[in-house]
Amino acid sequence: MNTKSPLLPPVVIATRESQLAMWQAEHVQALLRARGHEVRLLGMTTKGDQILDRTLSKVGGKGLFVKELEVALEEGRADIAVHSLKDVPMELPEGFELACVMEREDPRDAFVSPRYATLDELPQGAVVGTSSLRRQALLQALRPDLRIEPLRGNVNTRLRKLDEGQYDAIVLAAAGLMRLGMADRIRAKFAPAEMLPAAGQGALGIEVRGERQDLIDALAPLAHRATWLTVTAERAVSRCMGGSCSMPLAAHGTFEGGVLRMDAAWGDPEGRLPLVRVHDSAPVADFASAQALGQRVAALLQAAGAQPASAA
Repeated sequence: MNTKSPLLPPVVIATRESQLAMWQAEHVQALLRARGHEVRLLGMTTKGDQILDRTLSKVGGKGLFVKELEVALEEGRADIAVHSLKDVPMELPEGFELACVMEREDPRDAFVSPRYATLDELPQGAVVGTSSLRRQALLQALRPDLRIEPLRGNVNTRLRKLDEGQYDAIVLAAAGLMRLGMADRIRAKFAPAEMLPAAGQGALGIEVRGERQDLIDALAPLAHRATWLTVTAERAVSRCMGGSCSMPLAAHGTFEGGVLRMDAAWGDPEGRLPLVRVHDSAPVADFASAQALGQRVAALLQAAGAQPASAA
């Protein structure tokens, strides 16, 4: 019996042109081609790729990486868009949906340094590069003495700046380095208890127009249900908190025996309040229970002093 979905007309994947985004799009292209579909890529440069002299929180947030791709879907120039899920805004525009969330790569953050093996080895006052407010808040909780400096650009650009001596160390997503064959640059991976990952970190999501049921059906075999349920809960935490690039917020779930444990952390964007960390767990077998767990964890954050974006 043939379980493959009916073949589609040629599928066009809209993708950013960074090396990592192209790897992600080519990965999905290979999986769809293996199922008999004809697939080509439409490379695009987004505003998020063009604006490198300011942090994302000051120029419009992570949506800058996906807006042009969504326009290509709306205009019919592309059929699907492949995203790093942590770059996807919590609310998609009307008419768009996530058709598929794929199996997660390692969600942890990576410590990268040519001279030091771990964060603990950094000398007092060392310069660490990251433009993530989440990473900044968590790093400062671990090492208040460090100097955190902005770091934008694609993975190669960030590594070049490190190698030129502009930073003593930088923090990157382990998944991106591993996907690009650069795992040897990782000196250490942070345990989630130290550096809690961002919602959706390490997972790929595929966005489509909601009326394209043919695409939704064709992408279904690429989905990984445990990952999808986990990131649904993570993104629910962020959605309830009004999470964006302007809020230091982490949410990370782990499944064990059908029970999902959700850890979350919130930092004050102004740095006046202490870091807040909470966790909760529940049996999760569907999207509704995943959403409910995420909402409960967001409520726990707020009860412990975290302020949602609308109140911050």
